[in-house]
Amino acid sequence: MSEPYYNELADHIKTWSRELGFQQVGITDTDLHEHEQHLRRWLDAGYQGGMEYMSRHGTRRSRPGELIPGTIRIISVRMDYLPNTNVTRTLEDSKKGYVSRYALGRDYHKVLRKRLATLQSRIFGWLEDKHLTGFNARVFTDSAPVLEKAVAEKAGLGWIGKNTLLLNRHAGSWFFLGEIYTDIPLPVTRGAATNHCGSCQACIDICPTGAIIGPYQLDARRCISYLTIEHRGSIPEGLRRAIGNRVFGCDDCQLVCPWNRYAAITSESDFEPRHGLETEQLLVLFNWSEDEFLSNTEGSPIRRAGYEGWTRNIAIALGNAPWDQQIVDTLYSRLRSVSEMVDEHIRWAITEQYVKRARISVAESCPDAPWSTCQNILKKLSR
Repeated sequence: MSEPYYNELADHIKTWSRELGFQQVGITDTDLHEHEQHLRRWLDAGYQGGMEYMSRHGTRRSRPGELIPGTIRIISVRMDYLPNTNVTRTLEDSKKGYVSRYALGRDYHKVLRKRLATLQSRIFGWLEDKHLTGFNARVFTDSAPVLEKAVAEKAGLGWIGKNTLLLNRHAGSWFFLGEIYTDIPLPVTRGAATNHCGSCQACIDICPTGAIIGPYQLDARRCISYLTIEHRGSIPEGLRRAIGNRVFGCDDCQLVCPWNRYAAITSESDFEPRHGLETEQLLVLFNWSEDEFLSNTEGSPIRRAGYEGWTRNIAIALGNAPWDQQIVDTLYSRLRSVSEMVDEHIRWAITEQYVKRARISVAESCPDAPWSTCQNILKKLSR
């Protein structure tokens, strides 16, 4: 097959990708040496926390040809997912549970994988029409040891920003990524995207738990997304207040990124919010039984946290909510209903609620007490 044919196929891939709902596509080679060094340093520092799978596959994550022998090209695509919801309103209402925007609708793995499989079929169909066989390809969507952001950057879809997410000048960062590994010698997209973060460090400054420890450096052990989704045990007490009402994931570094002013609202109905999760009350979510959790999160990324992790997260959010006797009563009612690990967080939340009640009592009595005394008590209660 001559070069003009590969160029023609690459053009078709761009057209088919748009038809399948992808907003952008690029093609790159498999040289990820620079990113492999960054990954090794990140793992050596222990920033992966409990995500042991990040090191489980050795160099296969950064060397595509080792993961899928024969791979010489990677087709990288992105798909917008931002739903038309008022993000700030939910975050500012501490009695509602904030779910990361990517997880409000259908599981993106299923959506992208199906579209990528269709794209792959069209590629092989075109090759068969040219009487060309013997090529191979494999579809991935955040489901295997793939450095998807590094691949996308090399393919020209954007640059990896200081918050370690892929950024695009015309689309921000509210999008999913997917890949096709193949041995078809397609022409590569020319030039990786230029980094446009400049001197901005809004994402570093806004991170509630200080997880972005420096430009392009994320300590997952402090990241709310990691803690509320991937982490299976007790969440460190020192980080619980900073979690606020975020019960699954965190979008703060995206919300503050200047480039997201250009982000487009998704046209994919699959990514629209389900079960009112974009504005649901914490008490409602906390009272879900395990059967209700499984039913309401069917086909949703939220399943990743599991019922135990989900209940743990909401207990923390309830502890961070303003004083409310109903919250305290509900917290008590759920003790010994899930696990000892969850109970620990429920007891912490109850204590936090009573601390808030004590502050109110002190503040109410201050007009009749020495102001210095009130100040000292309030300081102690704020620790």
